[in-house]
Amino acid sequence: MSLIQTSLQQCPAATTAFSQFLPSPSSHSSTKLSVRFTVSCCLSSSPMTSVNGNIDMQSSDRNEIRLGLPSKGRMATDTLDLLKDCQLSVRQLNPRQYVADIPQLSNVEVWFQRPKDIVRKLVSGDLDLGIVGLDTVSEFGQGNEDLVLVHDELAYGDCRLSLAIPKYGIFEKINSVKELAQMTHWTAEKPLRVATGFTYLGPKFLRENGLQHVVFSTADGALEAAPAMGIADAIVDLVSSGTTLKENNLKEIEGGVLLESQAVLVASKKSLLGRKGLLDITHEILERFEAHLRALGQFTVVANMRGSSAEEVSERILSQPSLSGLQGPTISPVFRKIDGKVKADYYAIVICVSKKQLYKSVQQLRAIGGSGVLVSPLTYIFDEETPRWRQLLSKLGL
Repeated sequence: MSLIQTSLQQCPAATTAFSQFLPSPSSHSSTKLSVRFTVSCCLSSSPMTSVNGNIDMQSSDRNEIRLGLPSKGRMATDTLDLLKDCQLSVRQLNPRQYVADIPQLSNVEVWFQRPKDIVRKLVSGDLDLGIVGLDTVSEFGQGNEDLVLVHDELAYGDCRLSLAIPKYGIFEKINSVKELAQMTHWTAEKPLRVATGFTYLGPKFLRENGLQHVVFSTADGALEAAPAMGIADAIVDLVSSGTTLKENNLKEIEGGVLLESQAVLVASKKSLLGRKGLLDITHEILERFEAHLRALGQFTVVANMRGSSAEEVSERILSQPSLSGLQGPTISPVFRKIDGKVKADYYAIVICVSKKQLYKSVQQLRAIGGSGVLVSPLTYIFDEETPRWRQLLSKLGL
């Protein structure tokens, strides 16, 4: 008790309520202490409730908008790169701190968290927006209706959640989930043993595919070794290239992909509807993401071309399939002074082409009279209102 009292003395704003149950002095049984207390601490903006040492962070009223980002790993690095490419660089004054900001977005706090904690805190209301993998949203969100996908394709973190079995033994001729379910080996006494870290999606998938006798073991990392060690018959895990599976004599089977995943922007529906300024911030982030992602792999090509008129030049350009651009070429007269007179006998051509079509497009331009070809990468392509914004408003009933 002295330790608790000392802690409370260090935090004058704290309030506590204790109940303790002790046996009578004559009892020889061991002493049992049960404590429940609520603390409002001057060091924390959110009240905490603890039951026998388990602390529950309760969301308090706040004005700040909170964005959760992965704290470690490739997903964290790629997320920061995406934000930087969208002119939304995260400013973290101390790399050991878990809170930062984005100077371009007023009243936004960035919180670095484990991906699964981002999802949990979106559900609890401690975060408003988050960027994580779709697999994480599906596993830890478990279909919660308050989670809304704002952008479902951020173009990194690509992987798939897949069921894999050994290539050898009783599985050698098993090539589909249907065939796996029809195997007579699995009984109540000897069920199919599956190692996975996805304890919600894994059982749900196998149950829906007719596998009744299954037992799951929870594991994280190096799951590919489980069948070879004899501690599992199959695994459910994230797969990128599939190389690690092959090197461990495992194989994916037909119908065995639970989920195609990549990084997504997810939000709390309650926060979107209730937190001041969040919809506007979400709209801006979505617009920036969409414009940047649309521009990925796209190049602006500018060239001069001699011609009698803009119409005549456009006929030549549109005769080449790779020179049509996004909606068609932009053609402008190039004025030159010849013999004391201003004439427009050249035209400037501006088109947008993909990286795959770039060299072919330059060849075609030169073939029809283009010269002085300039190429530069695109940073943004802002189109009309993004369909994802309209879809989000529809989900919110707005």
